[in-house]
Amino acid sequence: MNLSLPLAPSQAPPAALSPQEIAAIQAEVRALAAERHAVILAHNYQVPEVQDVADYVGDSLGLSRQAAAADGDTIVFCGVHFMAETASILCPEKTVLIPDLDAGCSLAASIDADQLAVWRAQYPDGVVVMYVNTTAEVKALTDYCCTSANAEQVVRHIYETHGPDTEILFGPDMWLGAYVEKRLGKHMHVWDGECHVHAGIRPADIQATRAAHPRADFLIHPECGCSTSVMEYVAAGDIAAEGVHMLSTGGMLAYAEQAERGAQRTAPADGQARAGQARAGQARTGEARQPEHQVSEVGLPPTTEDDAGTTREVIVATEVGMLHPLRLAAPDVDFIPANAEASCGFMKMITLPKLRDALRHNQFEVRVDPEVAARARVPIDRMVAIG
Repeated sequence: MNLSLPLAPSQAPPAALSPQEIAAIQAEVRALAAERHAVILAHNYQVPEVQDVADYVGDSLGLSRQAAAADGDTIVFCGVHFMAETASILCPEKTVLIPDLDAGCSLAASIDADQLAVWRAQYPDGVVVMYVNTTAEVKALTDYCCTSANAEQVVRHIYETHGPDTEILFGPDMWLGAYVEKRLGKHMHVWDGECHVHAGIRPADIQATRAAHPRADFLIHPECGCSTSVMEYVAAGDIAAEGVHMLSTGGMLAYAEQAERGAQRTAPADGQARAGQARAGQARTGEARQPEHQVSEVGLPPTTEDDAGTTREVIVATEVGMLHPLRLAAPDVDFIPANAEASCGFMKMITLPKLRDALRHNQFEVRVDPEVAARARVPIDRMVAIG
């Protein structure tokens, strides 16, 4: 199957649901999922009402692991198309549904199988590492997959097992590739692709937001177009290293959980009560938010606390959907987007009514050709095995 995706979705945003409508549809979704023995997986960038009804919410690596281990006959993947493809590759015996078949990915669209074949031919001895944000056909021509959470580990593993002079073809995200090169001090051949959302978070956004919140910690996803310049600023001493953290989305969640423990030690009693209520509400949804892996960070670990009575502020440079799980994990911390417009329209195409309809009608199945799936599974399994 050849999938051609636009760089930005063309659908109009859906009408907002009332709290009563959300509660009613969520109840129906849970009932349908139980009836159909279905597992609902949702990415951190999904809208809050979809995240709150999912069995598991996480990043690409965590979702891959959950898909591989999922019970049930059906997986409903609330994410973008390549994620549902990965679930189908890992679970060929299961029915994999996506609530909207047009939920694509600008990063996945930045390289196709023909382009990768030509690139490989230029470096016949090279090892290909592709970010998991790629189509099944691209994965089928890949040696190792990776995510932002384990890209450094995967590349380090290749140098250790194939030799320090191994040529590596890394793609399609040029910013993640630049980050790994900086971390390891090694040159790779990096594809010129990017996520249009992360690329839109510019150094000027960060400078303005940090100036407005000078005491705030700064969490940045390594795919952001500004990440390489931030690392250079830190290395040159232009930006103080303290409080700057390069984290995957899973690493951001781990940061929030640790920050909440620190905030509760200095927060008033009503703050502790709010935190307890938030966790109780999360438990009622039936969602099990699993711990995920954290990429290496620039700066200090998140153990410092603000003065008593001062709300801790944290600036977050990634897609704004990530703010919802962070706020659930740390309700006593004020999470501030580096750019409030950094929203992925593709992710937001998955809505609660579409999730309900997918379960109602068993519609929009994603299935990968068995021959392609067999070849694509090899780099995915290597990624999961490395961690």
